[in-house]
Amino acid sequence: MPRKIIPYNPKLKDLARKLRNDSTFGEILLWKTLKGKQLHGYDFHRQKPLLNYIVDFYCFELNLVIEVDGHYHNHEDAVNKDQLRDKELAEHGLTVIRFSENEIKTDIATVLRTLEQHITEHTSSYQEHTI
Repeated sequence: MPRKIIPYNPKLKDLARKLRNDSTFGEILLWKTLKGKQLHGYDFHRQKPLLNYIVDFYCFELNLVIEVDGHYHNHEDAVNKDQLRDKELAEHGLTVIRFSENEIKTDIATVLRTLEQHITEHTSSYQEHTI
């Protein structure tokens, strides 16, 4: 499968590097289960610039973005920005799955099951079309 290039704002690279160094506890916990192709052999990147955004986690093979939402995402303004961001990412063929920081900290097993279910659903439909 050829890699689909999604444009990004190069001015975000330094901020992305800073965010990688200042990860939240939930991001660190999730990264421990995603890094090194631990989740079904898929390669995830963290704090990845895409379009004019920096997404928490990105897997190009799955066209998947994972966002870890802290308490600040509960405000109406943040919710509206998240919806706009998700819409723009979807226009580039990406699926966004959001988890709260608290979900990851208190129930990582369910978070991982959700991701595994997404992978199973999307890879089986892809494989059916390519066989």
